[in-house]
Parts: sequence; C-alpha cells; structure tokens
Amino acid sequence: MPDFLLEIGLEEIPARMIAPAQAELARRVEELLQRERLLGVGHEVHSYSTPRRLAVLVKGVTAAQADLEEQLTGPSWKVAFRDGQATPAALAFAKKAGVEIGALAKITTAKGEYVTAAVHRKGRAAAEILTEQLPKELASLYWPKNMYWRAGKPERFVRPVKWLLALLDHAIVPLEFAGVHAANLTYGHRILHGDAALTVEHAENYLGTLETAHVTADVELRRHRIRKGLDTATRSVPGARWREDEALVDTVTHLTEWPTVLLGGFEAEYLTLPEEVLVTVMRDHQKYFAVEDAQRKLAPYFLAVLNTQPAERADEIIRHGNERVLRARFNDARFFWNFDQRIPLESRVEMLKSVTFQKQLGSYWDKTEANLRIADALADAVIERGATLDKSALLNAVRLAKTDLTTELVKEFTELQGVVGGLYARAQGLGEGVAQAIYWQYSPAGMDDPIPPTVEGQILGIADRFQTISAMFGIGLEPTGSKDPFGLRRAANGIVKILGESKLPLTLADLRETLSEKDIGLQSKLMAFFRERVEFYLRDVKGFAYDVVNAVLAAGFDDVRDVIARAKDSEAMRTSPDFLSVCASFKRIKNILNQAMEKGDVVPDSVVPDRFAEKAEIELDERANVVKIAVEKLSTHRQYRAALEQIATLRPHVDLFFDKVMVMVEDEAVRRNRLALIAMVLSSFSSIADFSEIVTG
Repeated sequence: MPDFLLEIGLEEIPARMIAPAQAELARRVEELLQRERLLGVGHEVHSYSTPRRLAVLVKGVTAAQADLEEQLTGPSWKVAFRDGQATPAALAFAKKAGVEIGALAKITTAKGEYVTAAVHRKGRAAAEILTEQLPKELASLYWPKNMYWRAGKPERFVRPVKWLLALLDHAIVPLEFAGVHAANLTYGHRILHGDAALTVEHAENYLGTLETAHVTADVELRRHRIRKGLDTATRSVPGARWREDEALVDTVTHLTEWPTVLLGGFEAEYLTLPEEVLVTVMRDHQKYFAVEDAQRKLAPYFLAVLNTQPAERADEIIRHGNERVLRARFNDARFFWNFDQRIPLESRVEMLKSVTFQKQLGSYWDKTEANLRIADALADAVIERGATLDKSALLNAVRLAKTDLTTELVKEFTELQGVVGGLYARAQGLGEGVAQAIYWQYSPAGMDDPIPPTVEGQILGIADRFQTISAMFGIGLEPTGSKDPFGLRRAANGIVKILGESKLPLTLADLRETLSEKDIGLQSKLMAFFRERVEFYLRDVKGFAYDVVNAVLAAGFDDVRDVIARAKDSEAMRTSPDFLSVCASFKRIKNILNQAMEKGDVVPDSVVPDRFAEKAEIELDERANVVKIAVEKLSTHRQYRAALEQIATLRPHVDLFFDKVMVMVEDEAVRRNRLALIAMVLSSFSSIADFSEIVTG
C-alpha cells in the first residue's frame, strides 16, 4: 500500500500556533482517509512541522477505495407504486440509487413494506478523492489569527502559502489550494541551503531529503538536539547547568529548523539586579536560557538557540552580537530599577487614579478600593475561623498591589507586573508579608502554576480576581462561548485552585457574601459560572470521572476542598459492588419519586413507623437511621470513604425492600408513607453526592 505525504509551505508561522495546527492537520487528514475508506490495516500517521511548514505522512493508504455493495431503502411501497405504476417518488429514488425502475424491489420491515435497491458502487482512486477533499480540510484549519494575501481572493490562512507537496509514494497528487498547485518539490533552510527547490522522489524519503538541506522536520528530534546542545554548551562552564525551562525549550523548538546552541556571557555586576528581572530579560525578550552555578544561583552566562550553523569565525561574531544586545537590555533594566526607587510605592497609590482599569469601571485606584473591601471581609471570616493572618500586612499589600503599574520597569517589562511590586516592597522595607503577597498576587496564572505560599497572598489573589469577575459581570462582559477577552475563566480557575489547594477556611459562599448591594442580583449568574470552573477543575485538572463529578457537584460545590475530598472518596468506592448496587437503587428511588410527583402524589416530610406493613420496610427504616447518624458524624470530619462504606451496608436492606415491597400501592396512606421512607433514604445520604448520577453499568 502506498504512503501519502502532504506538506504545506508557508512564510514563518508564529511559534505558539504551530503545535496545535500540526496536530489538527494530522487529525483532519486521518479522519478524511478513514471516512473515505482509504486506510489500510496497521496504518501509521506521522506529523511534522517547522516555522515554514506543516506536514503529514500516512503509511498504509490504499490506492483506491474497495468496491461497495449497498442495499438502499427508499420510500414506502405504497408511496412508490400505485396501481402497479411507479410514482415520482420511485423515479427519484431510482435515479438517486443509479438503477433502473425494474431493479427496485420490495422489502418488509417492522415498520411496513418499503422500496429497496441493491447498488454497486465502484471505488474511487485515492488521488482523485484527496485532490477533491483536501483543500476543504486545509481551509478549515483553525488559526487564532488569519490573513488575506491575494487581492480579491477568499483564502484566509495564518501566513501566505508558498508551496504544496503532495505525493502518493512517488506520484504527485494534483491538488490546489490558495492558487498554489501541488508538486513533488520542497525547500530547505533559507540560509544554509538557499532558495533552490528540493525534489522528493518518494514519500518515504521526505525526512532524509530535508536533512540534506539543513531542515529537521521531526519536532521531537529537534527538541532532543536542542536539549543536547544546551547540555554540551553548559559543560564548558565548570559546575554550571542551564536552568530547566520546558516552555522555552518548546518555543525555540518551534522557532528553528536547524538549531544550534551558543554560550555567551555578561558582566557579573549585573547580578546585583534581582534574578527575576535578569531572567525575564533573557527568557521573554531574547529567548535565552539562564545558567546557574552549583548553588543554583544565577551565573553570568546565557545560552542562545540559533536557527543556523555558524562557521568558526562567525561563531564569535554572533556571540558578541548577542552579548551586546543583552547588555543593552540589562542596562535599561538597571536604569529603570534605580529610577523607580525615587518614588516609593506608598507615594504611587494616588497615581493609580490616572491608570485606567476599564473605561466603564474606572481606574486602578477605584479597583483597589473595591479589592480592599472584599479582602477586609474575607480576612475577618478567616480570623473568625481560627486561621493565622496578619490583617494589617494583607490590607497594606492590597492597597499597594497595583502601584507597580506606574513604574518604568513594568512599563518596559510588562511580564513582571506584580513581581516588581513585591521586589520593590522588599527593597523599600515594607515587610516580608507585604512583599510576598504582592509578589505572588497573579499566581496561579495557569493550572500548572503554584498558588501563593502565604495566607495574605492567597486572600489578595482571591479578592483581586473576584472583584474583576463580579465587576465585569456587572456591566455585561461575562465570557460567551469561546470568547473571554478579559480572561475571566482563567481568573475563576485561579480562585478555585487557591481554595482547593490551600488551607484557607473560605468557600465560594464567603465570596458571594462580599458582593455589594448593586451586584447582589448577580449571585445566581456568578455561582453558575463558578460551578462550571469547579467542574473543569475536578474533571480536567484532577482527572475525576464525569459521573463522579456530576454526583458530587449535585450535592454542593461551595467548599472546593470538601468537594475534592468527596470526589476522591466517591471515585475510590467505585470498585465496591455493594456501593454500586446502592447507587443503582438510589437512581431507582429518584425515578419513583419523580413519577409520583408527576402524578400529583405528595411526599410527606416524615415517616410514620406505625404504618409499616412489611418487615422489609421496617428493617430499611431502622438501618437507614443508624447509618444516617454514622454518616453525619464521619462527614463532619470529612471521612467520606468511611461514610460511603457505611452507606454501602444498606445494600441488602434496599435490595430486600424492592424485592418484597410495592411502593405505589392503591392505599394512599401506605403509599405516601413508603414514598416518605425512600425519600428519607435518598436525602439522608445526598450531602456527599447524588449517587443516582453514578454510572453503574
């Protein structure tokens, strides 16, 4: 079976967009081949990319579709034939099936008699299908930003398409996209190889052909070479090692086609600047890797990943150029650091009045005042519940948290917002509690980031995010669909992560209590939003099964740490047959109660034991009350695994009840008492989870 190769050549793609597009292209090509019955048994799909290309190689593609025998069913026989004559419906069906009227037959089904036709469809050639279908798939690729580049033409793509390579083994697939016709040509490294085209004789020769032209299209191989190069270059400095930074490795992997690593240095005098500033300059502005000594302190070296292979003499010239650029950036940072110290953070609070937060919501001074109100309320709640907190340091940190927006260093290096404020607070002697809270206020930025290490930092982070979310909701700027221009989902994720992973005695209900009178009407909308974020955290971050997540959320989600504990223990109990049996019974109970209420039955609030007529209902009532007391006690201490094990002991009693007792009897008093009994059983244990949501089969 032939191999299929597709390569799209482009102008340089932004690094952050490459990996998702590479994965999507591979998926689309595979799904197309699968849909069109062109994939052989044991096929393999490989995808490749560089800044100038996206490629997919599929091994094991059939040269053509297999012929297909189909039995098509059309309109009912009565509609298709009247008085033995074919109606327009029959003629239309025959035309659609590609057969003569005489080839139509009658088939009897459970629904009646219908017209049928046996159709033989000859398989189409793979090249024909790919030529027809692939342009649609390419046009459907998602890019965060697209561009037009041909005047008056409809194509939109991330960057202009420069060439297409499409082969079935050695044969060209004559597809066309954006005015570019596919060939068997590709292009090598822009500098090391030049503009001359390369001929790919066979699909399987693709990677080797590019390697001869200084292009490593295999992303993982390129990443491996970069890491190896970083290790090798660092060994020239005794006791040093490069600072691990997987995100930066990923970035430079997608910025290069033929990576090499260069070691450079800078004057030790710059090490008097905070490490965070130096690393940000190297990492975010120059894409350099930091180097640290044996004590893990920053060393006066850096590692640059080049997209070329310089000759010996050029090596030194490139190193000198990189060092000169970095030195200039460090000088800027040092100047801004010293310049900013002339105005302490305390004196910058008033300056926030001229820094706009959002045009409808006012300035950062206004936001700070709102943050203070929320933080003050949360601090009181935390202190009342016995947690240790320096409230004075917290409120001072909240008041000063946004002042670094007025500093020159943050204006130049916006990535350091918050970090600079914390560093300045420490340098100005405002106290470590204040400095730490300000420094960590934007953590976590993502679900892989750590939460603030101090209680003060955690409360500041929660207050700041909640104020932003509630204020934006208040003016109708909540997220819709995939649009979230103000990052409110990310902000809510941060709150959920802090509440779930810290020891703060706070819940989402405490946040709800801080809403101002004008925002009180937002409660239901905000809590629905936070419920989505808790669900995301449980399912996508913690990895709990969807039915377990649904079950525990149905029992409440205000206390994030509590809902995590309930989900963890509920998932652990899924291996217990008794527990799963009880879950199935709870689902049955819920259905019976719903049906009863639909029929107008009133379910009493309490059970009347004197009305029990069967031994099974007496025993269920007695056992349920015993278990209820035990579960309540265990739940108070969040011992949910033990509580669930207690609930599982109800299995024989519940099974016997449904085996021996008819709930929906004619006698109204008996019926309603039995409904009250099963309602009591259901409600008594629903504070942990709605067990009817657990999938048992």
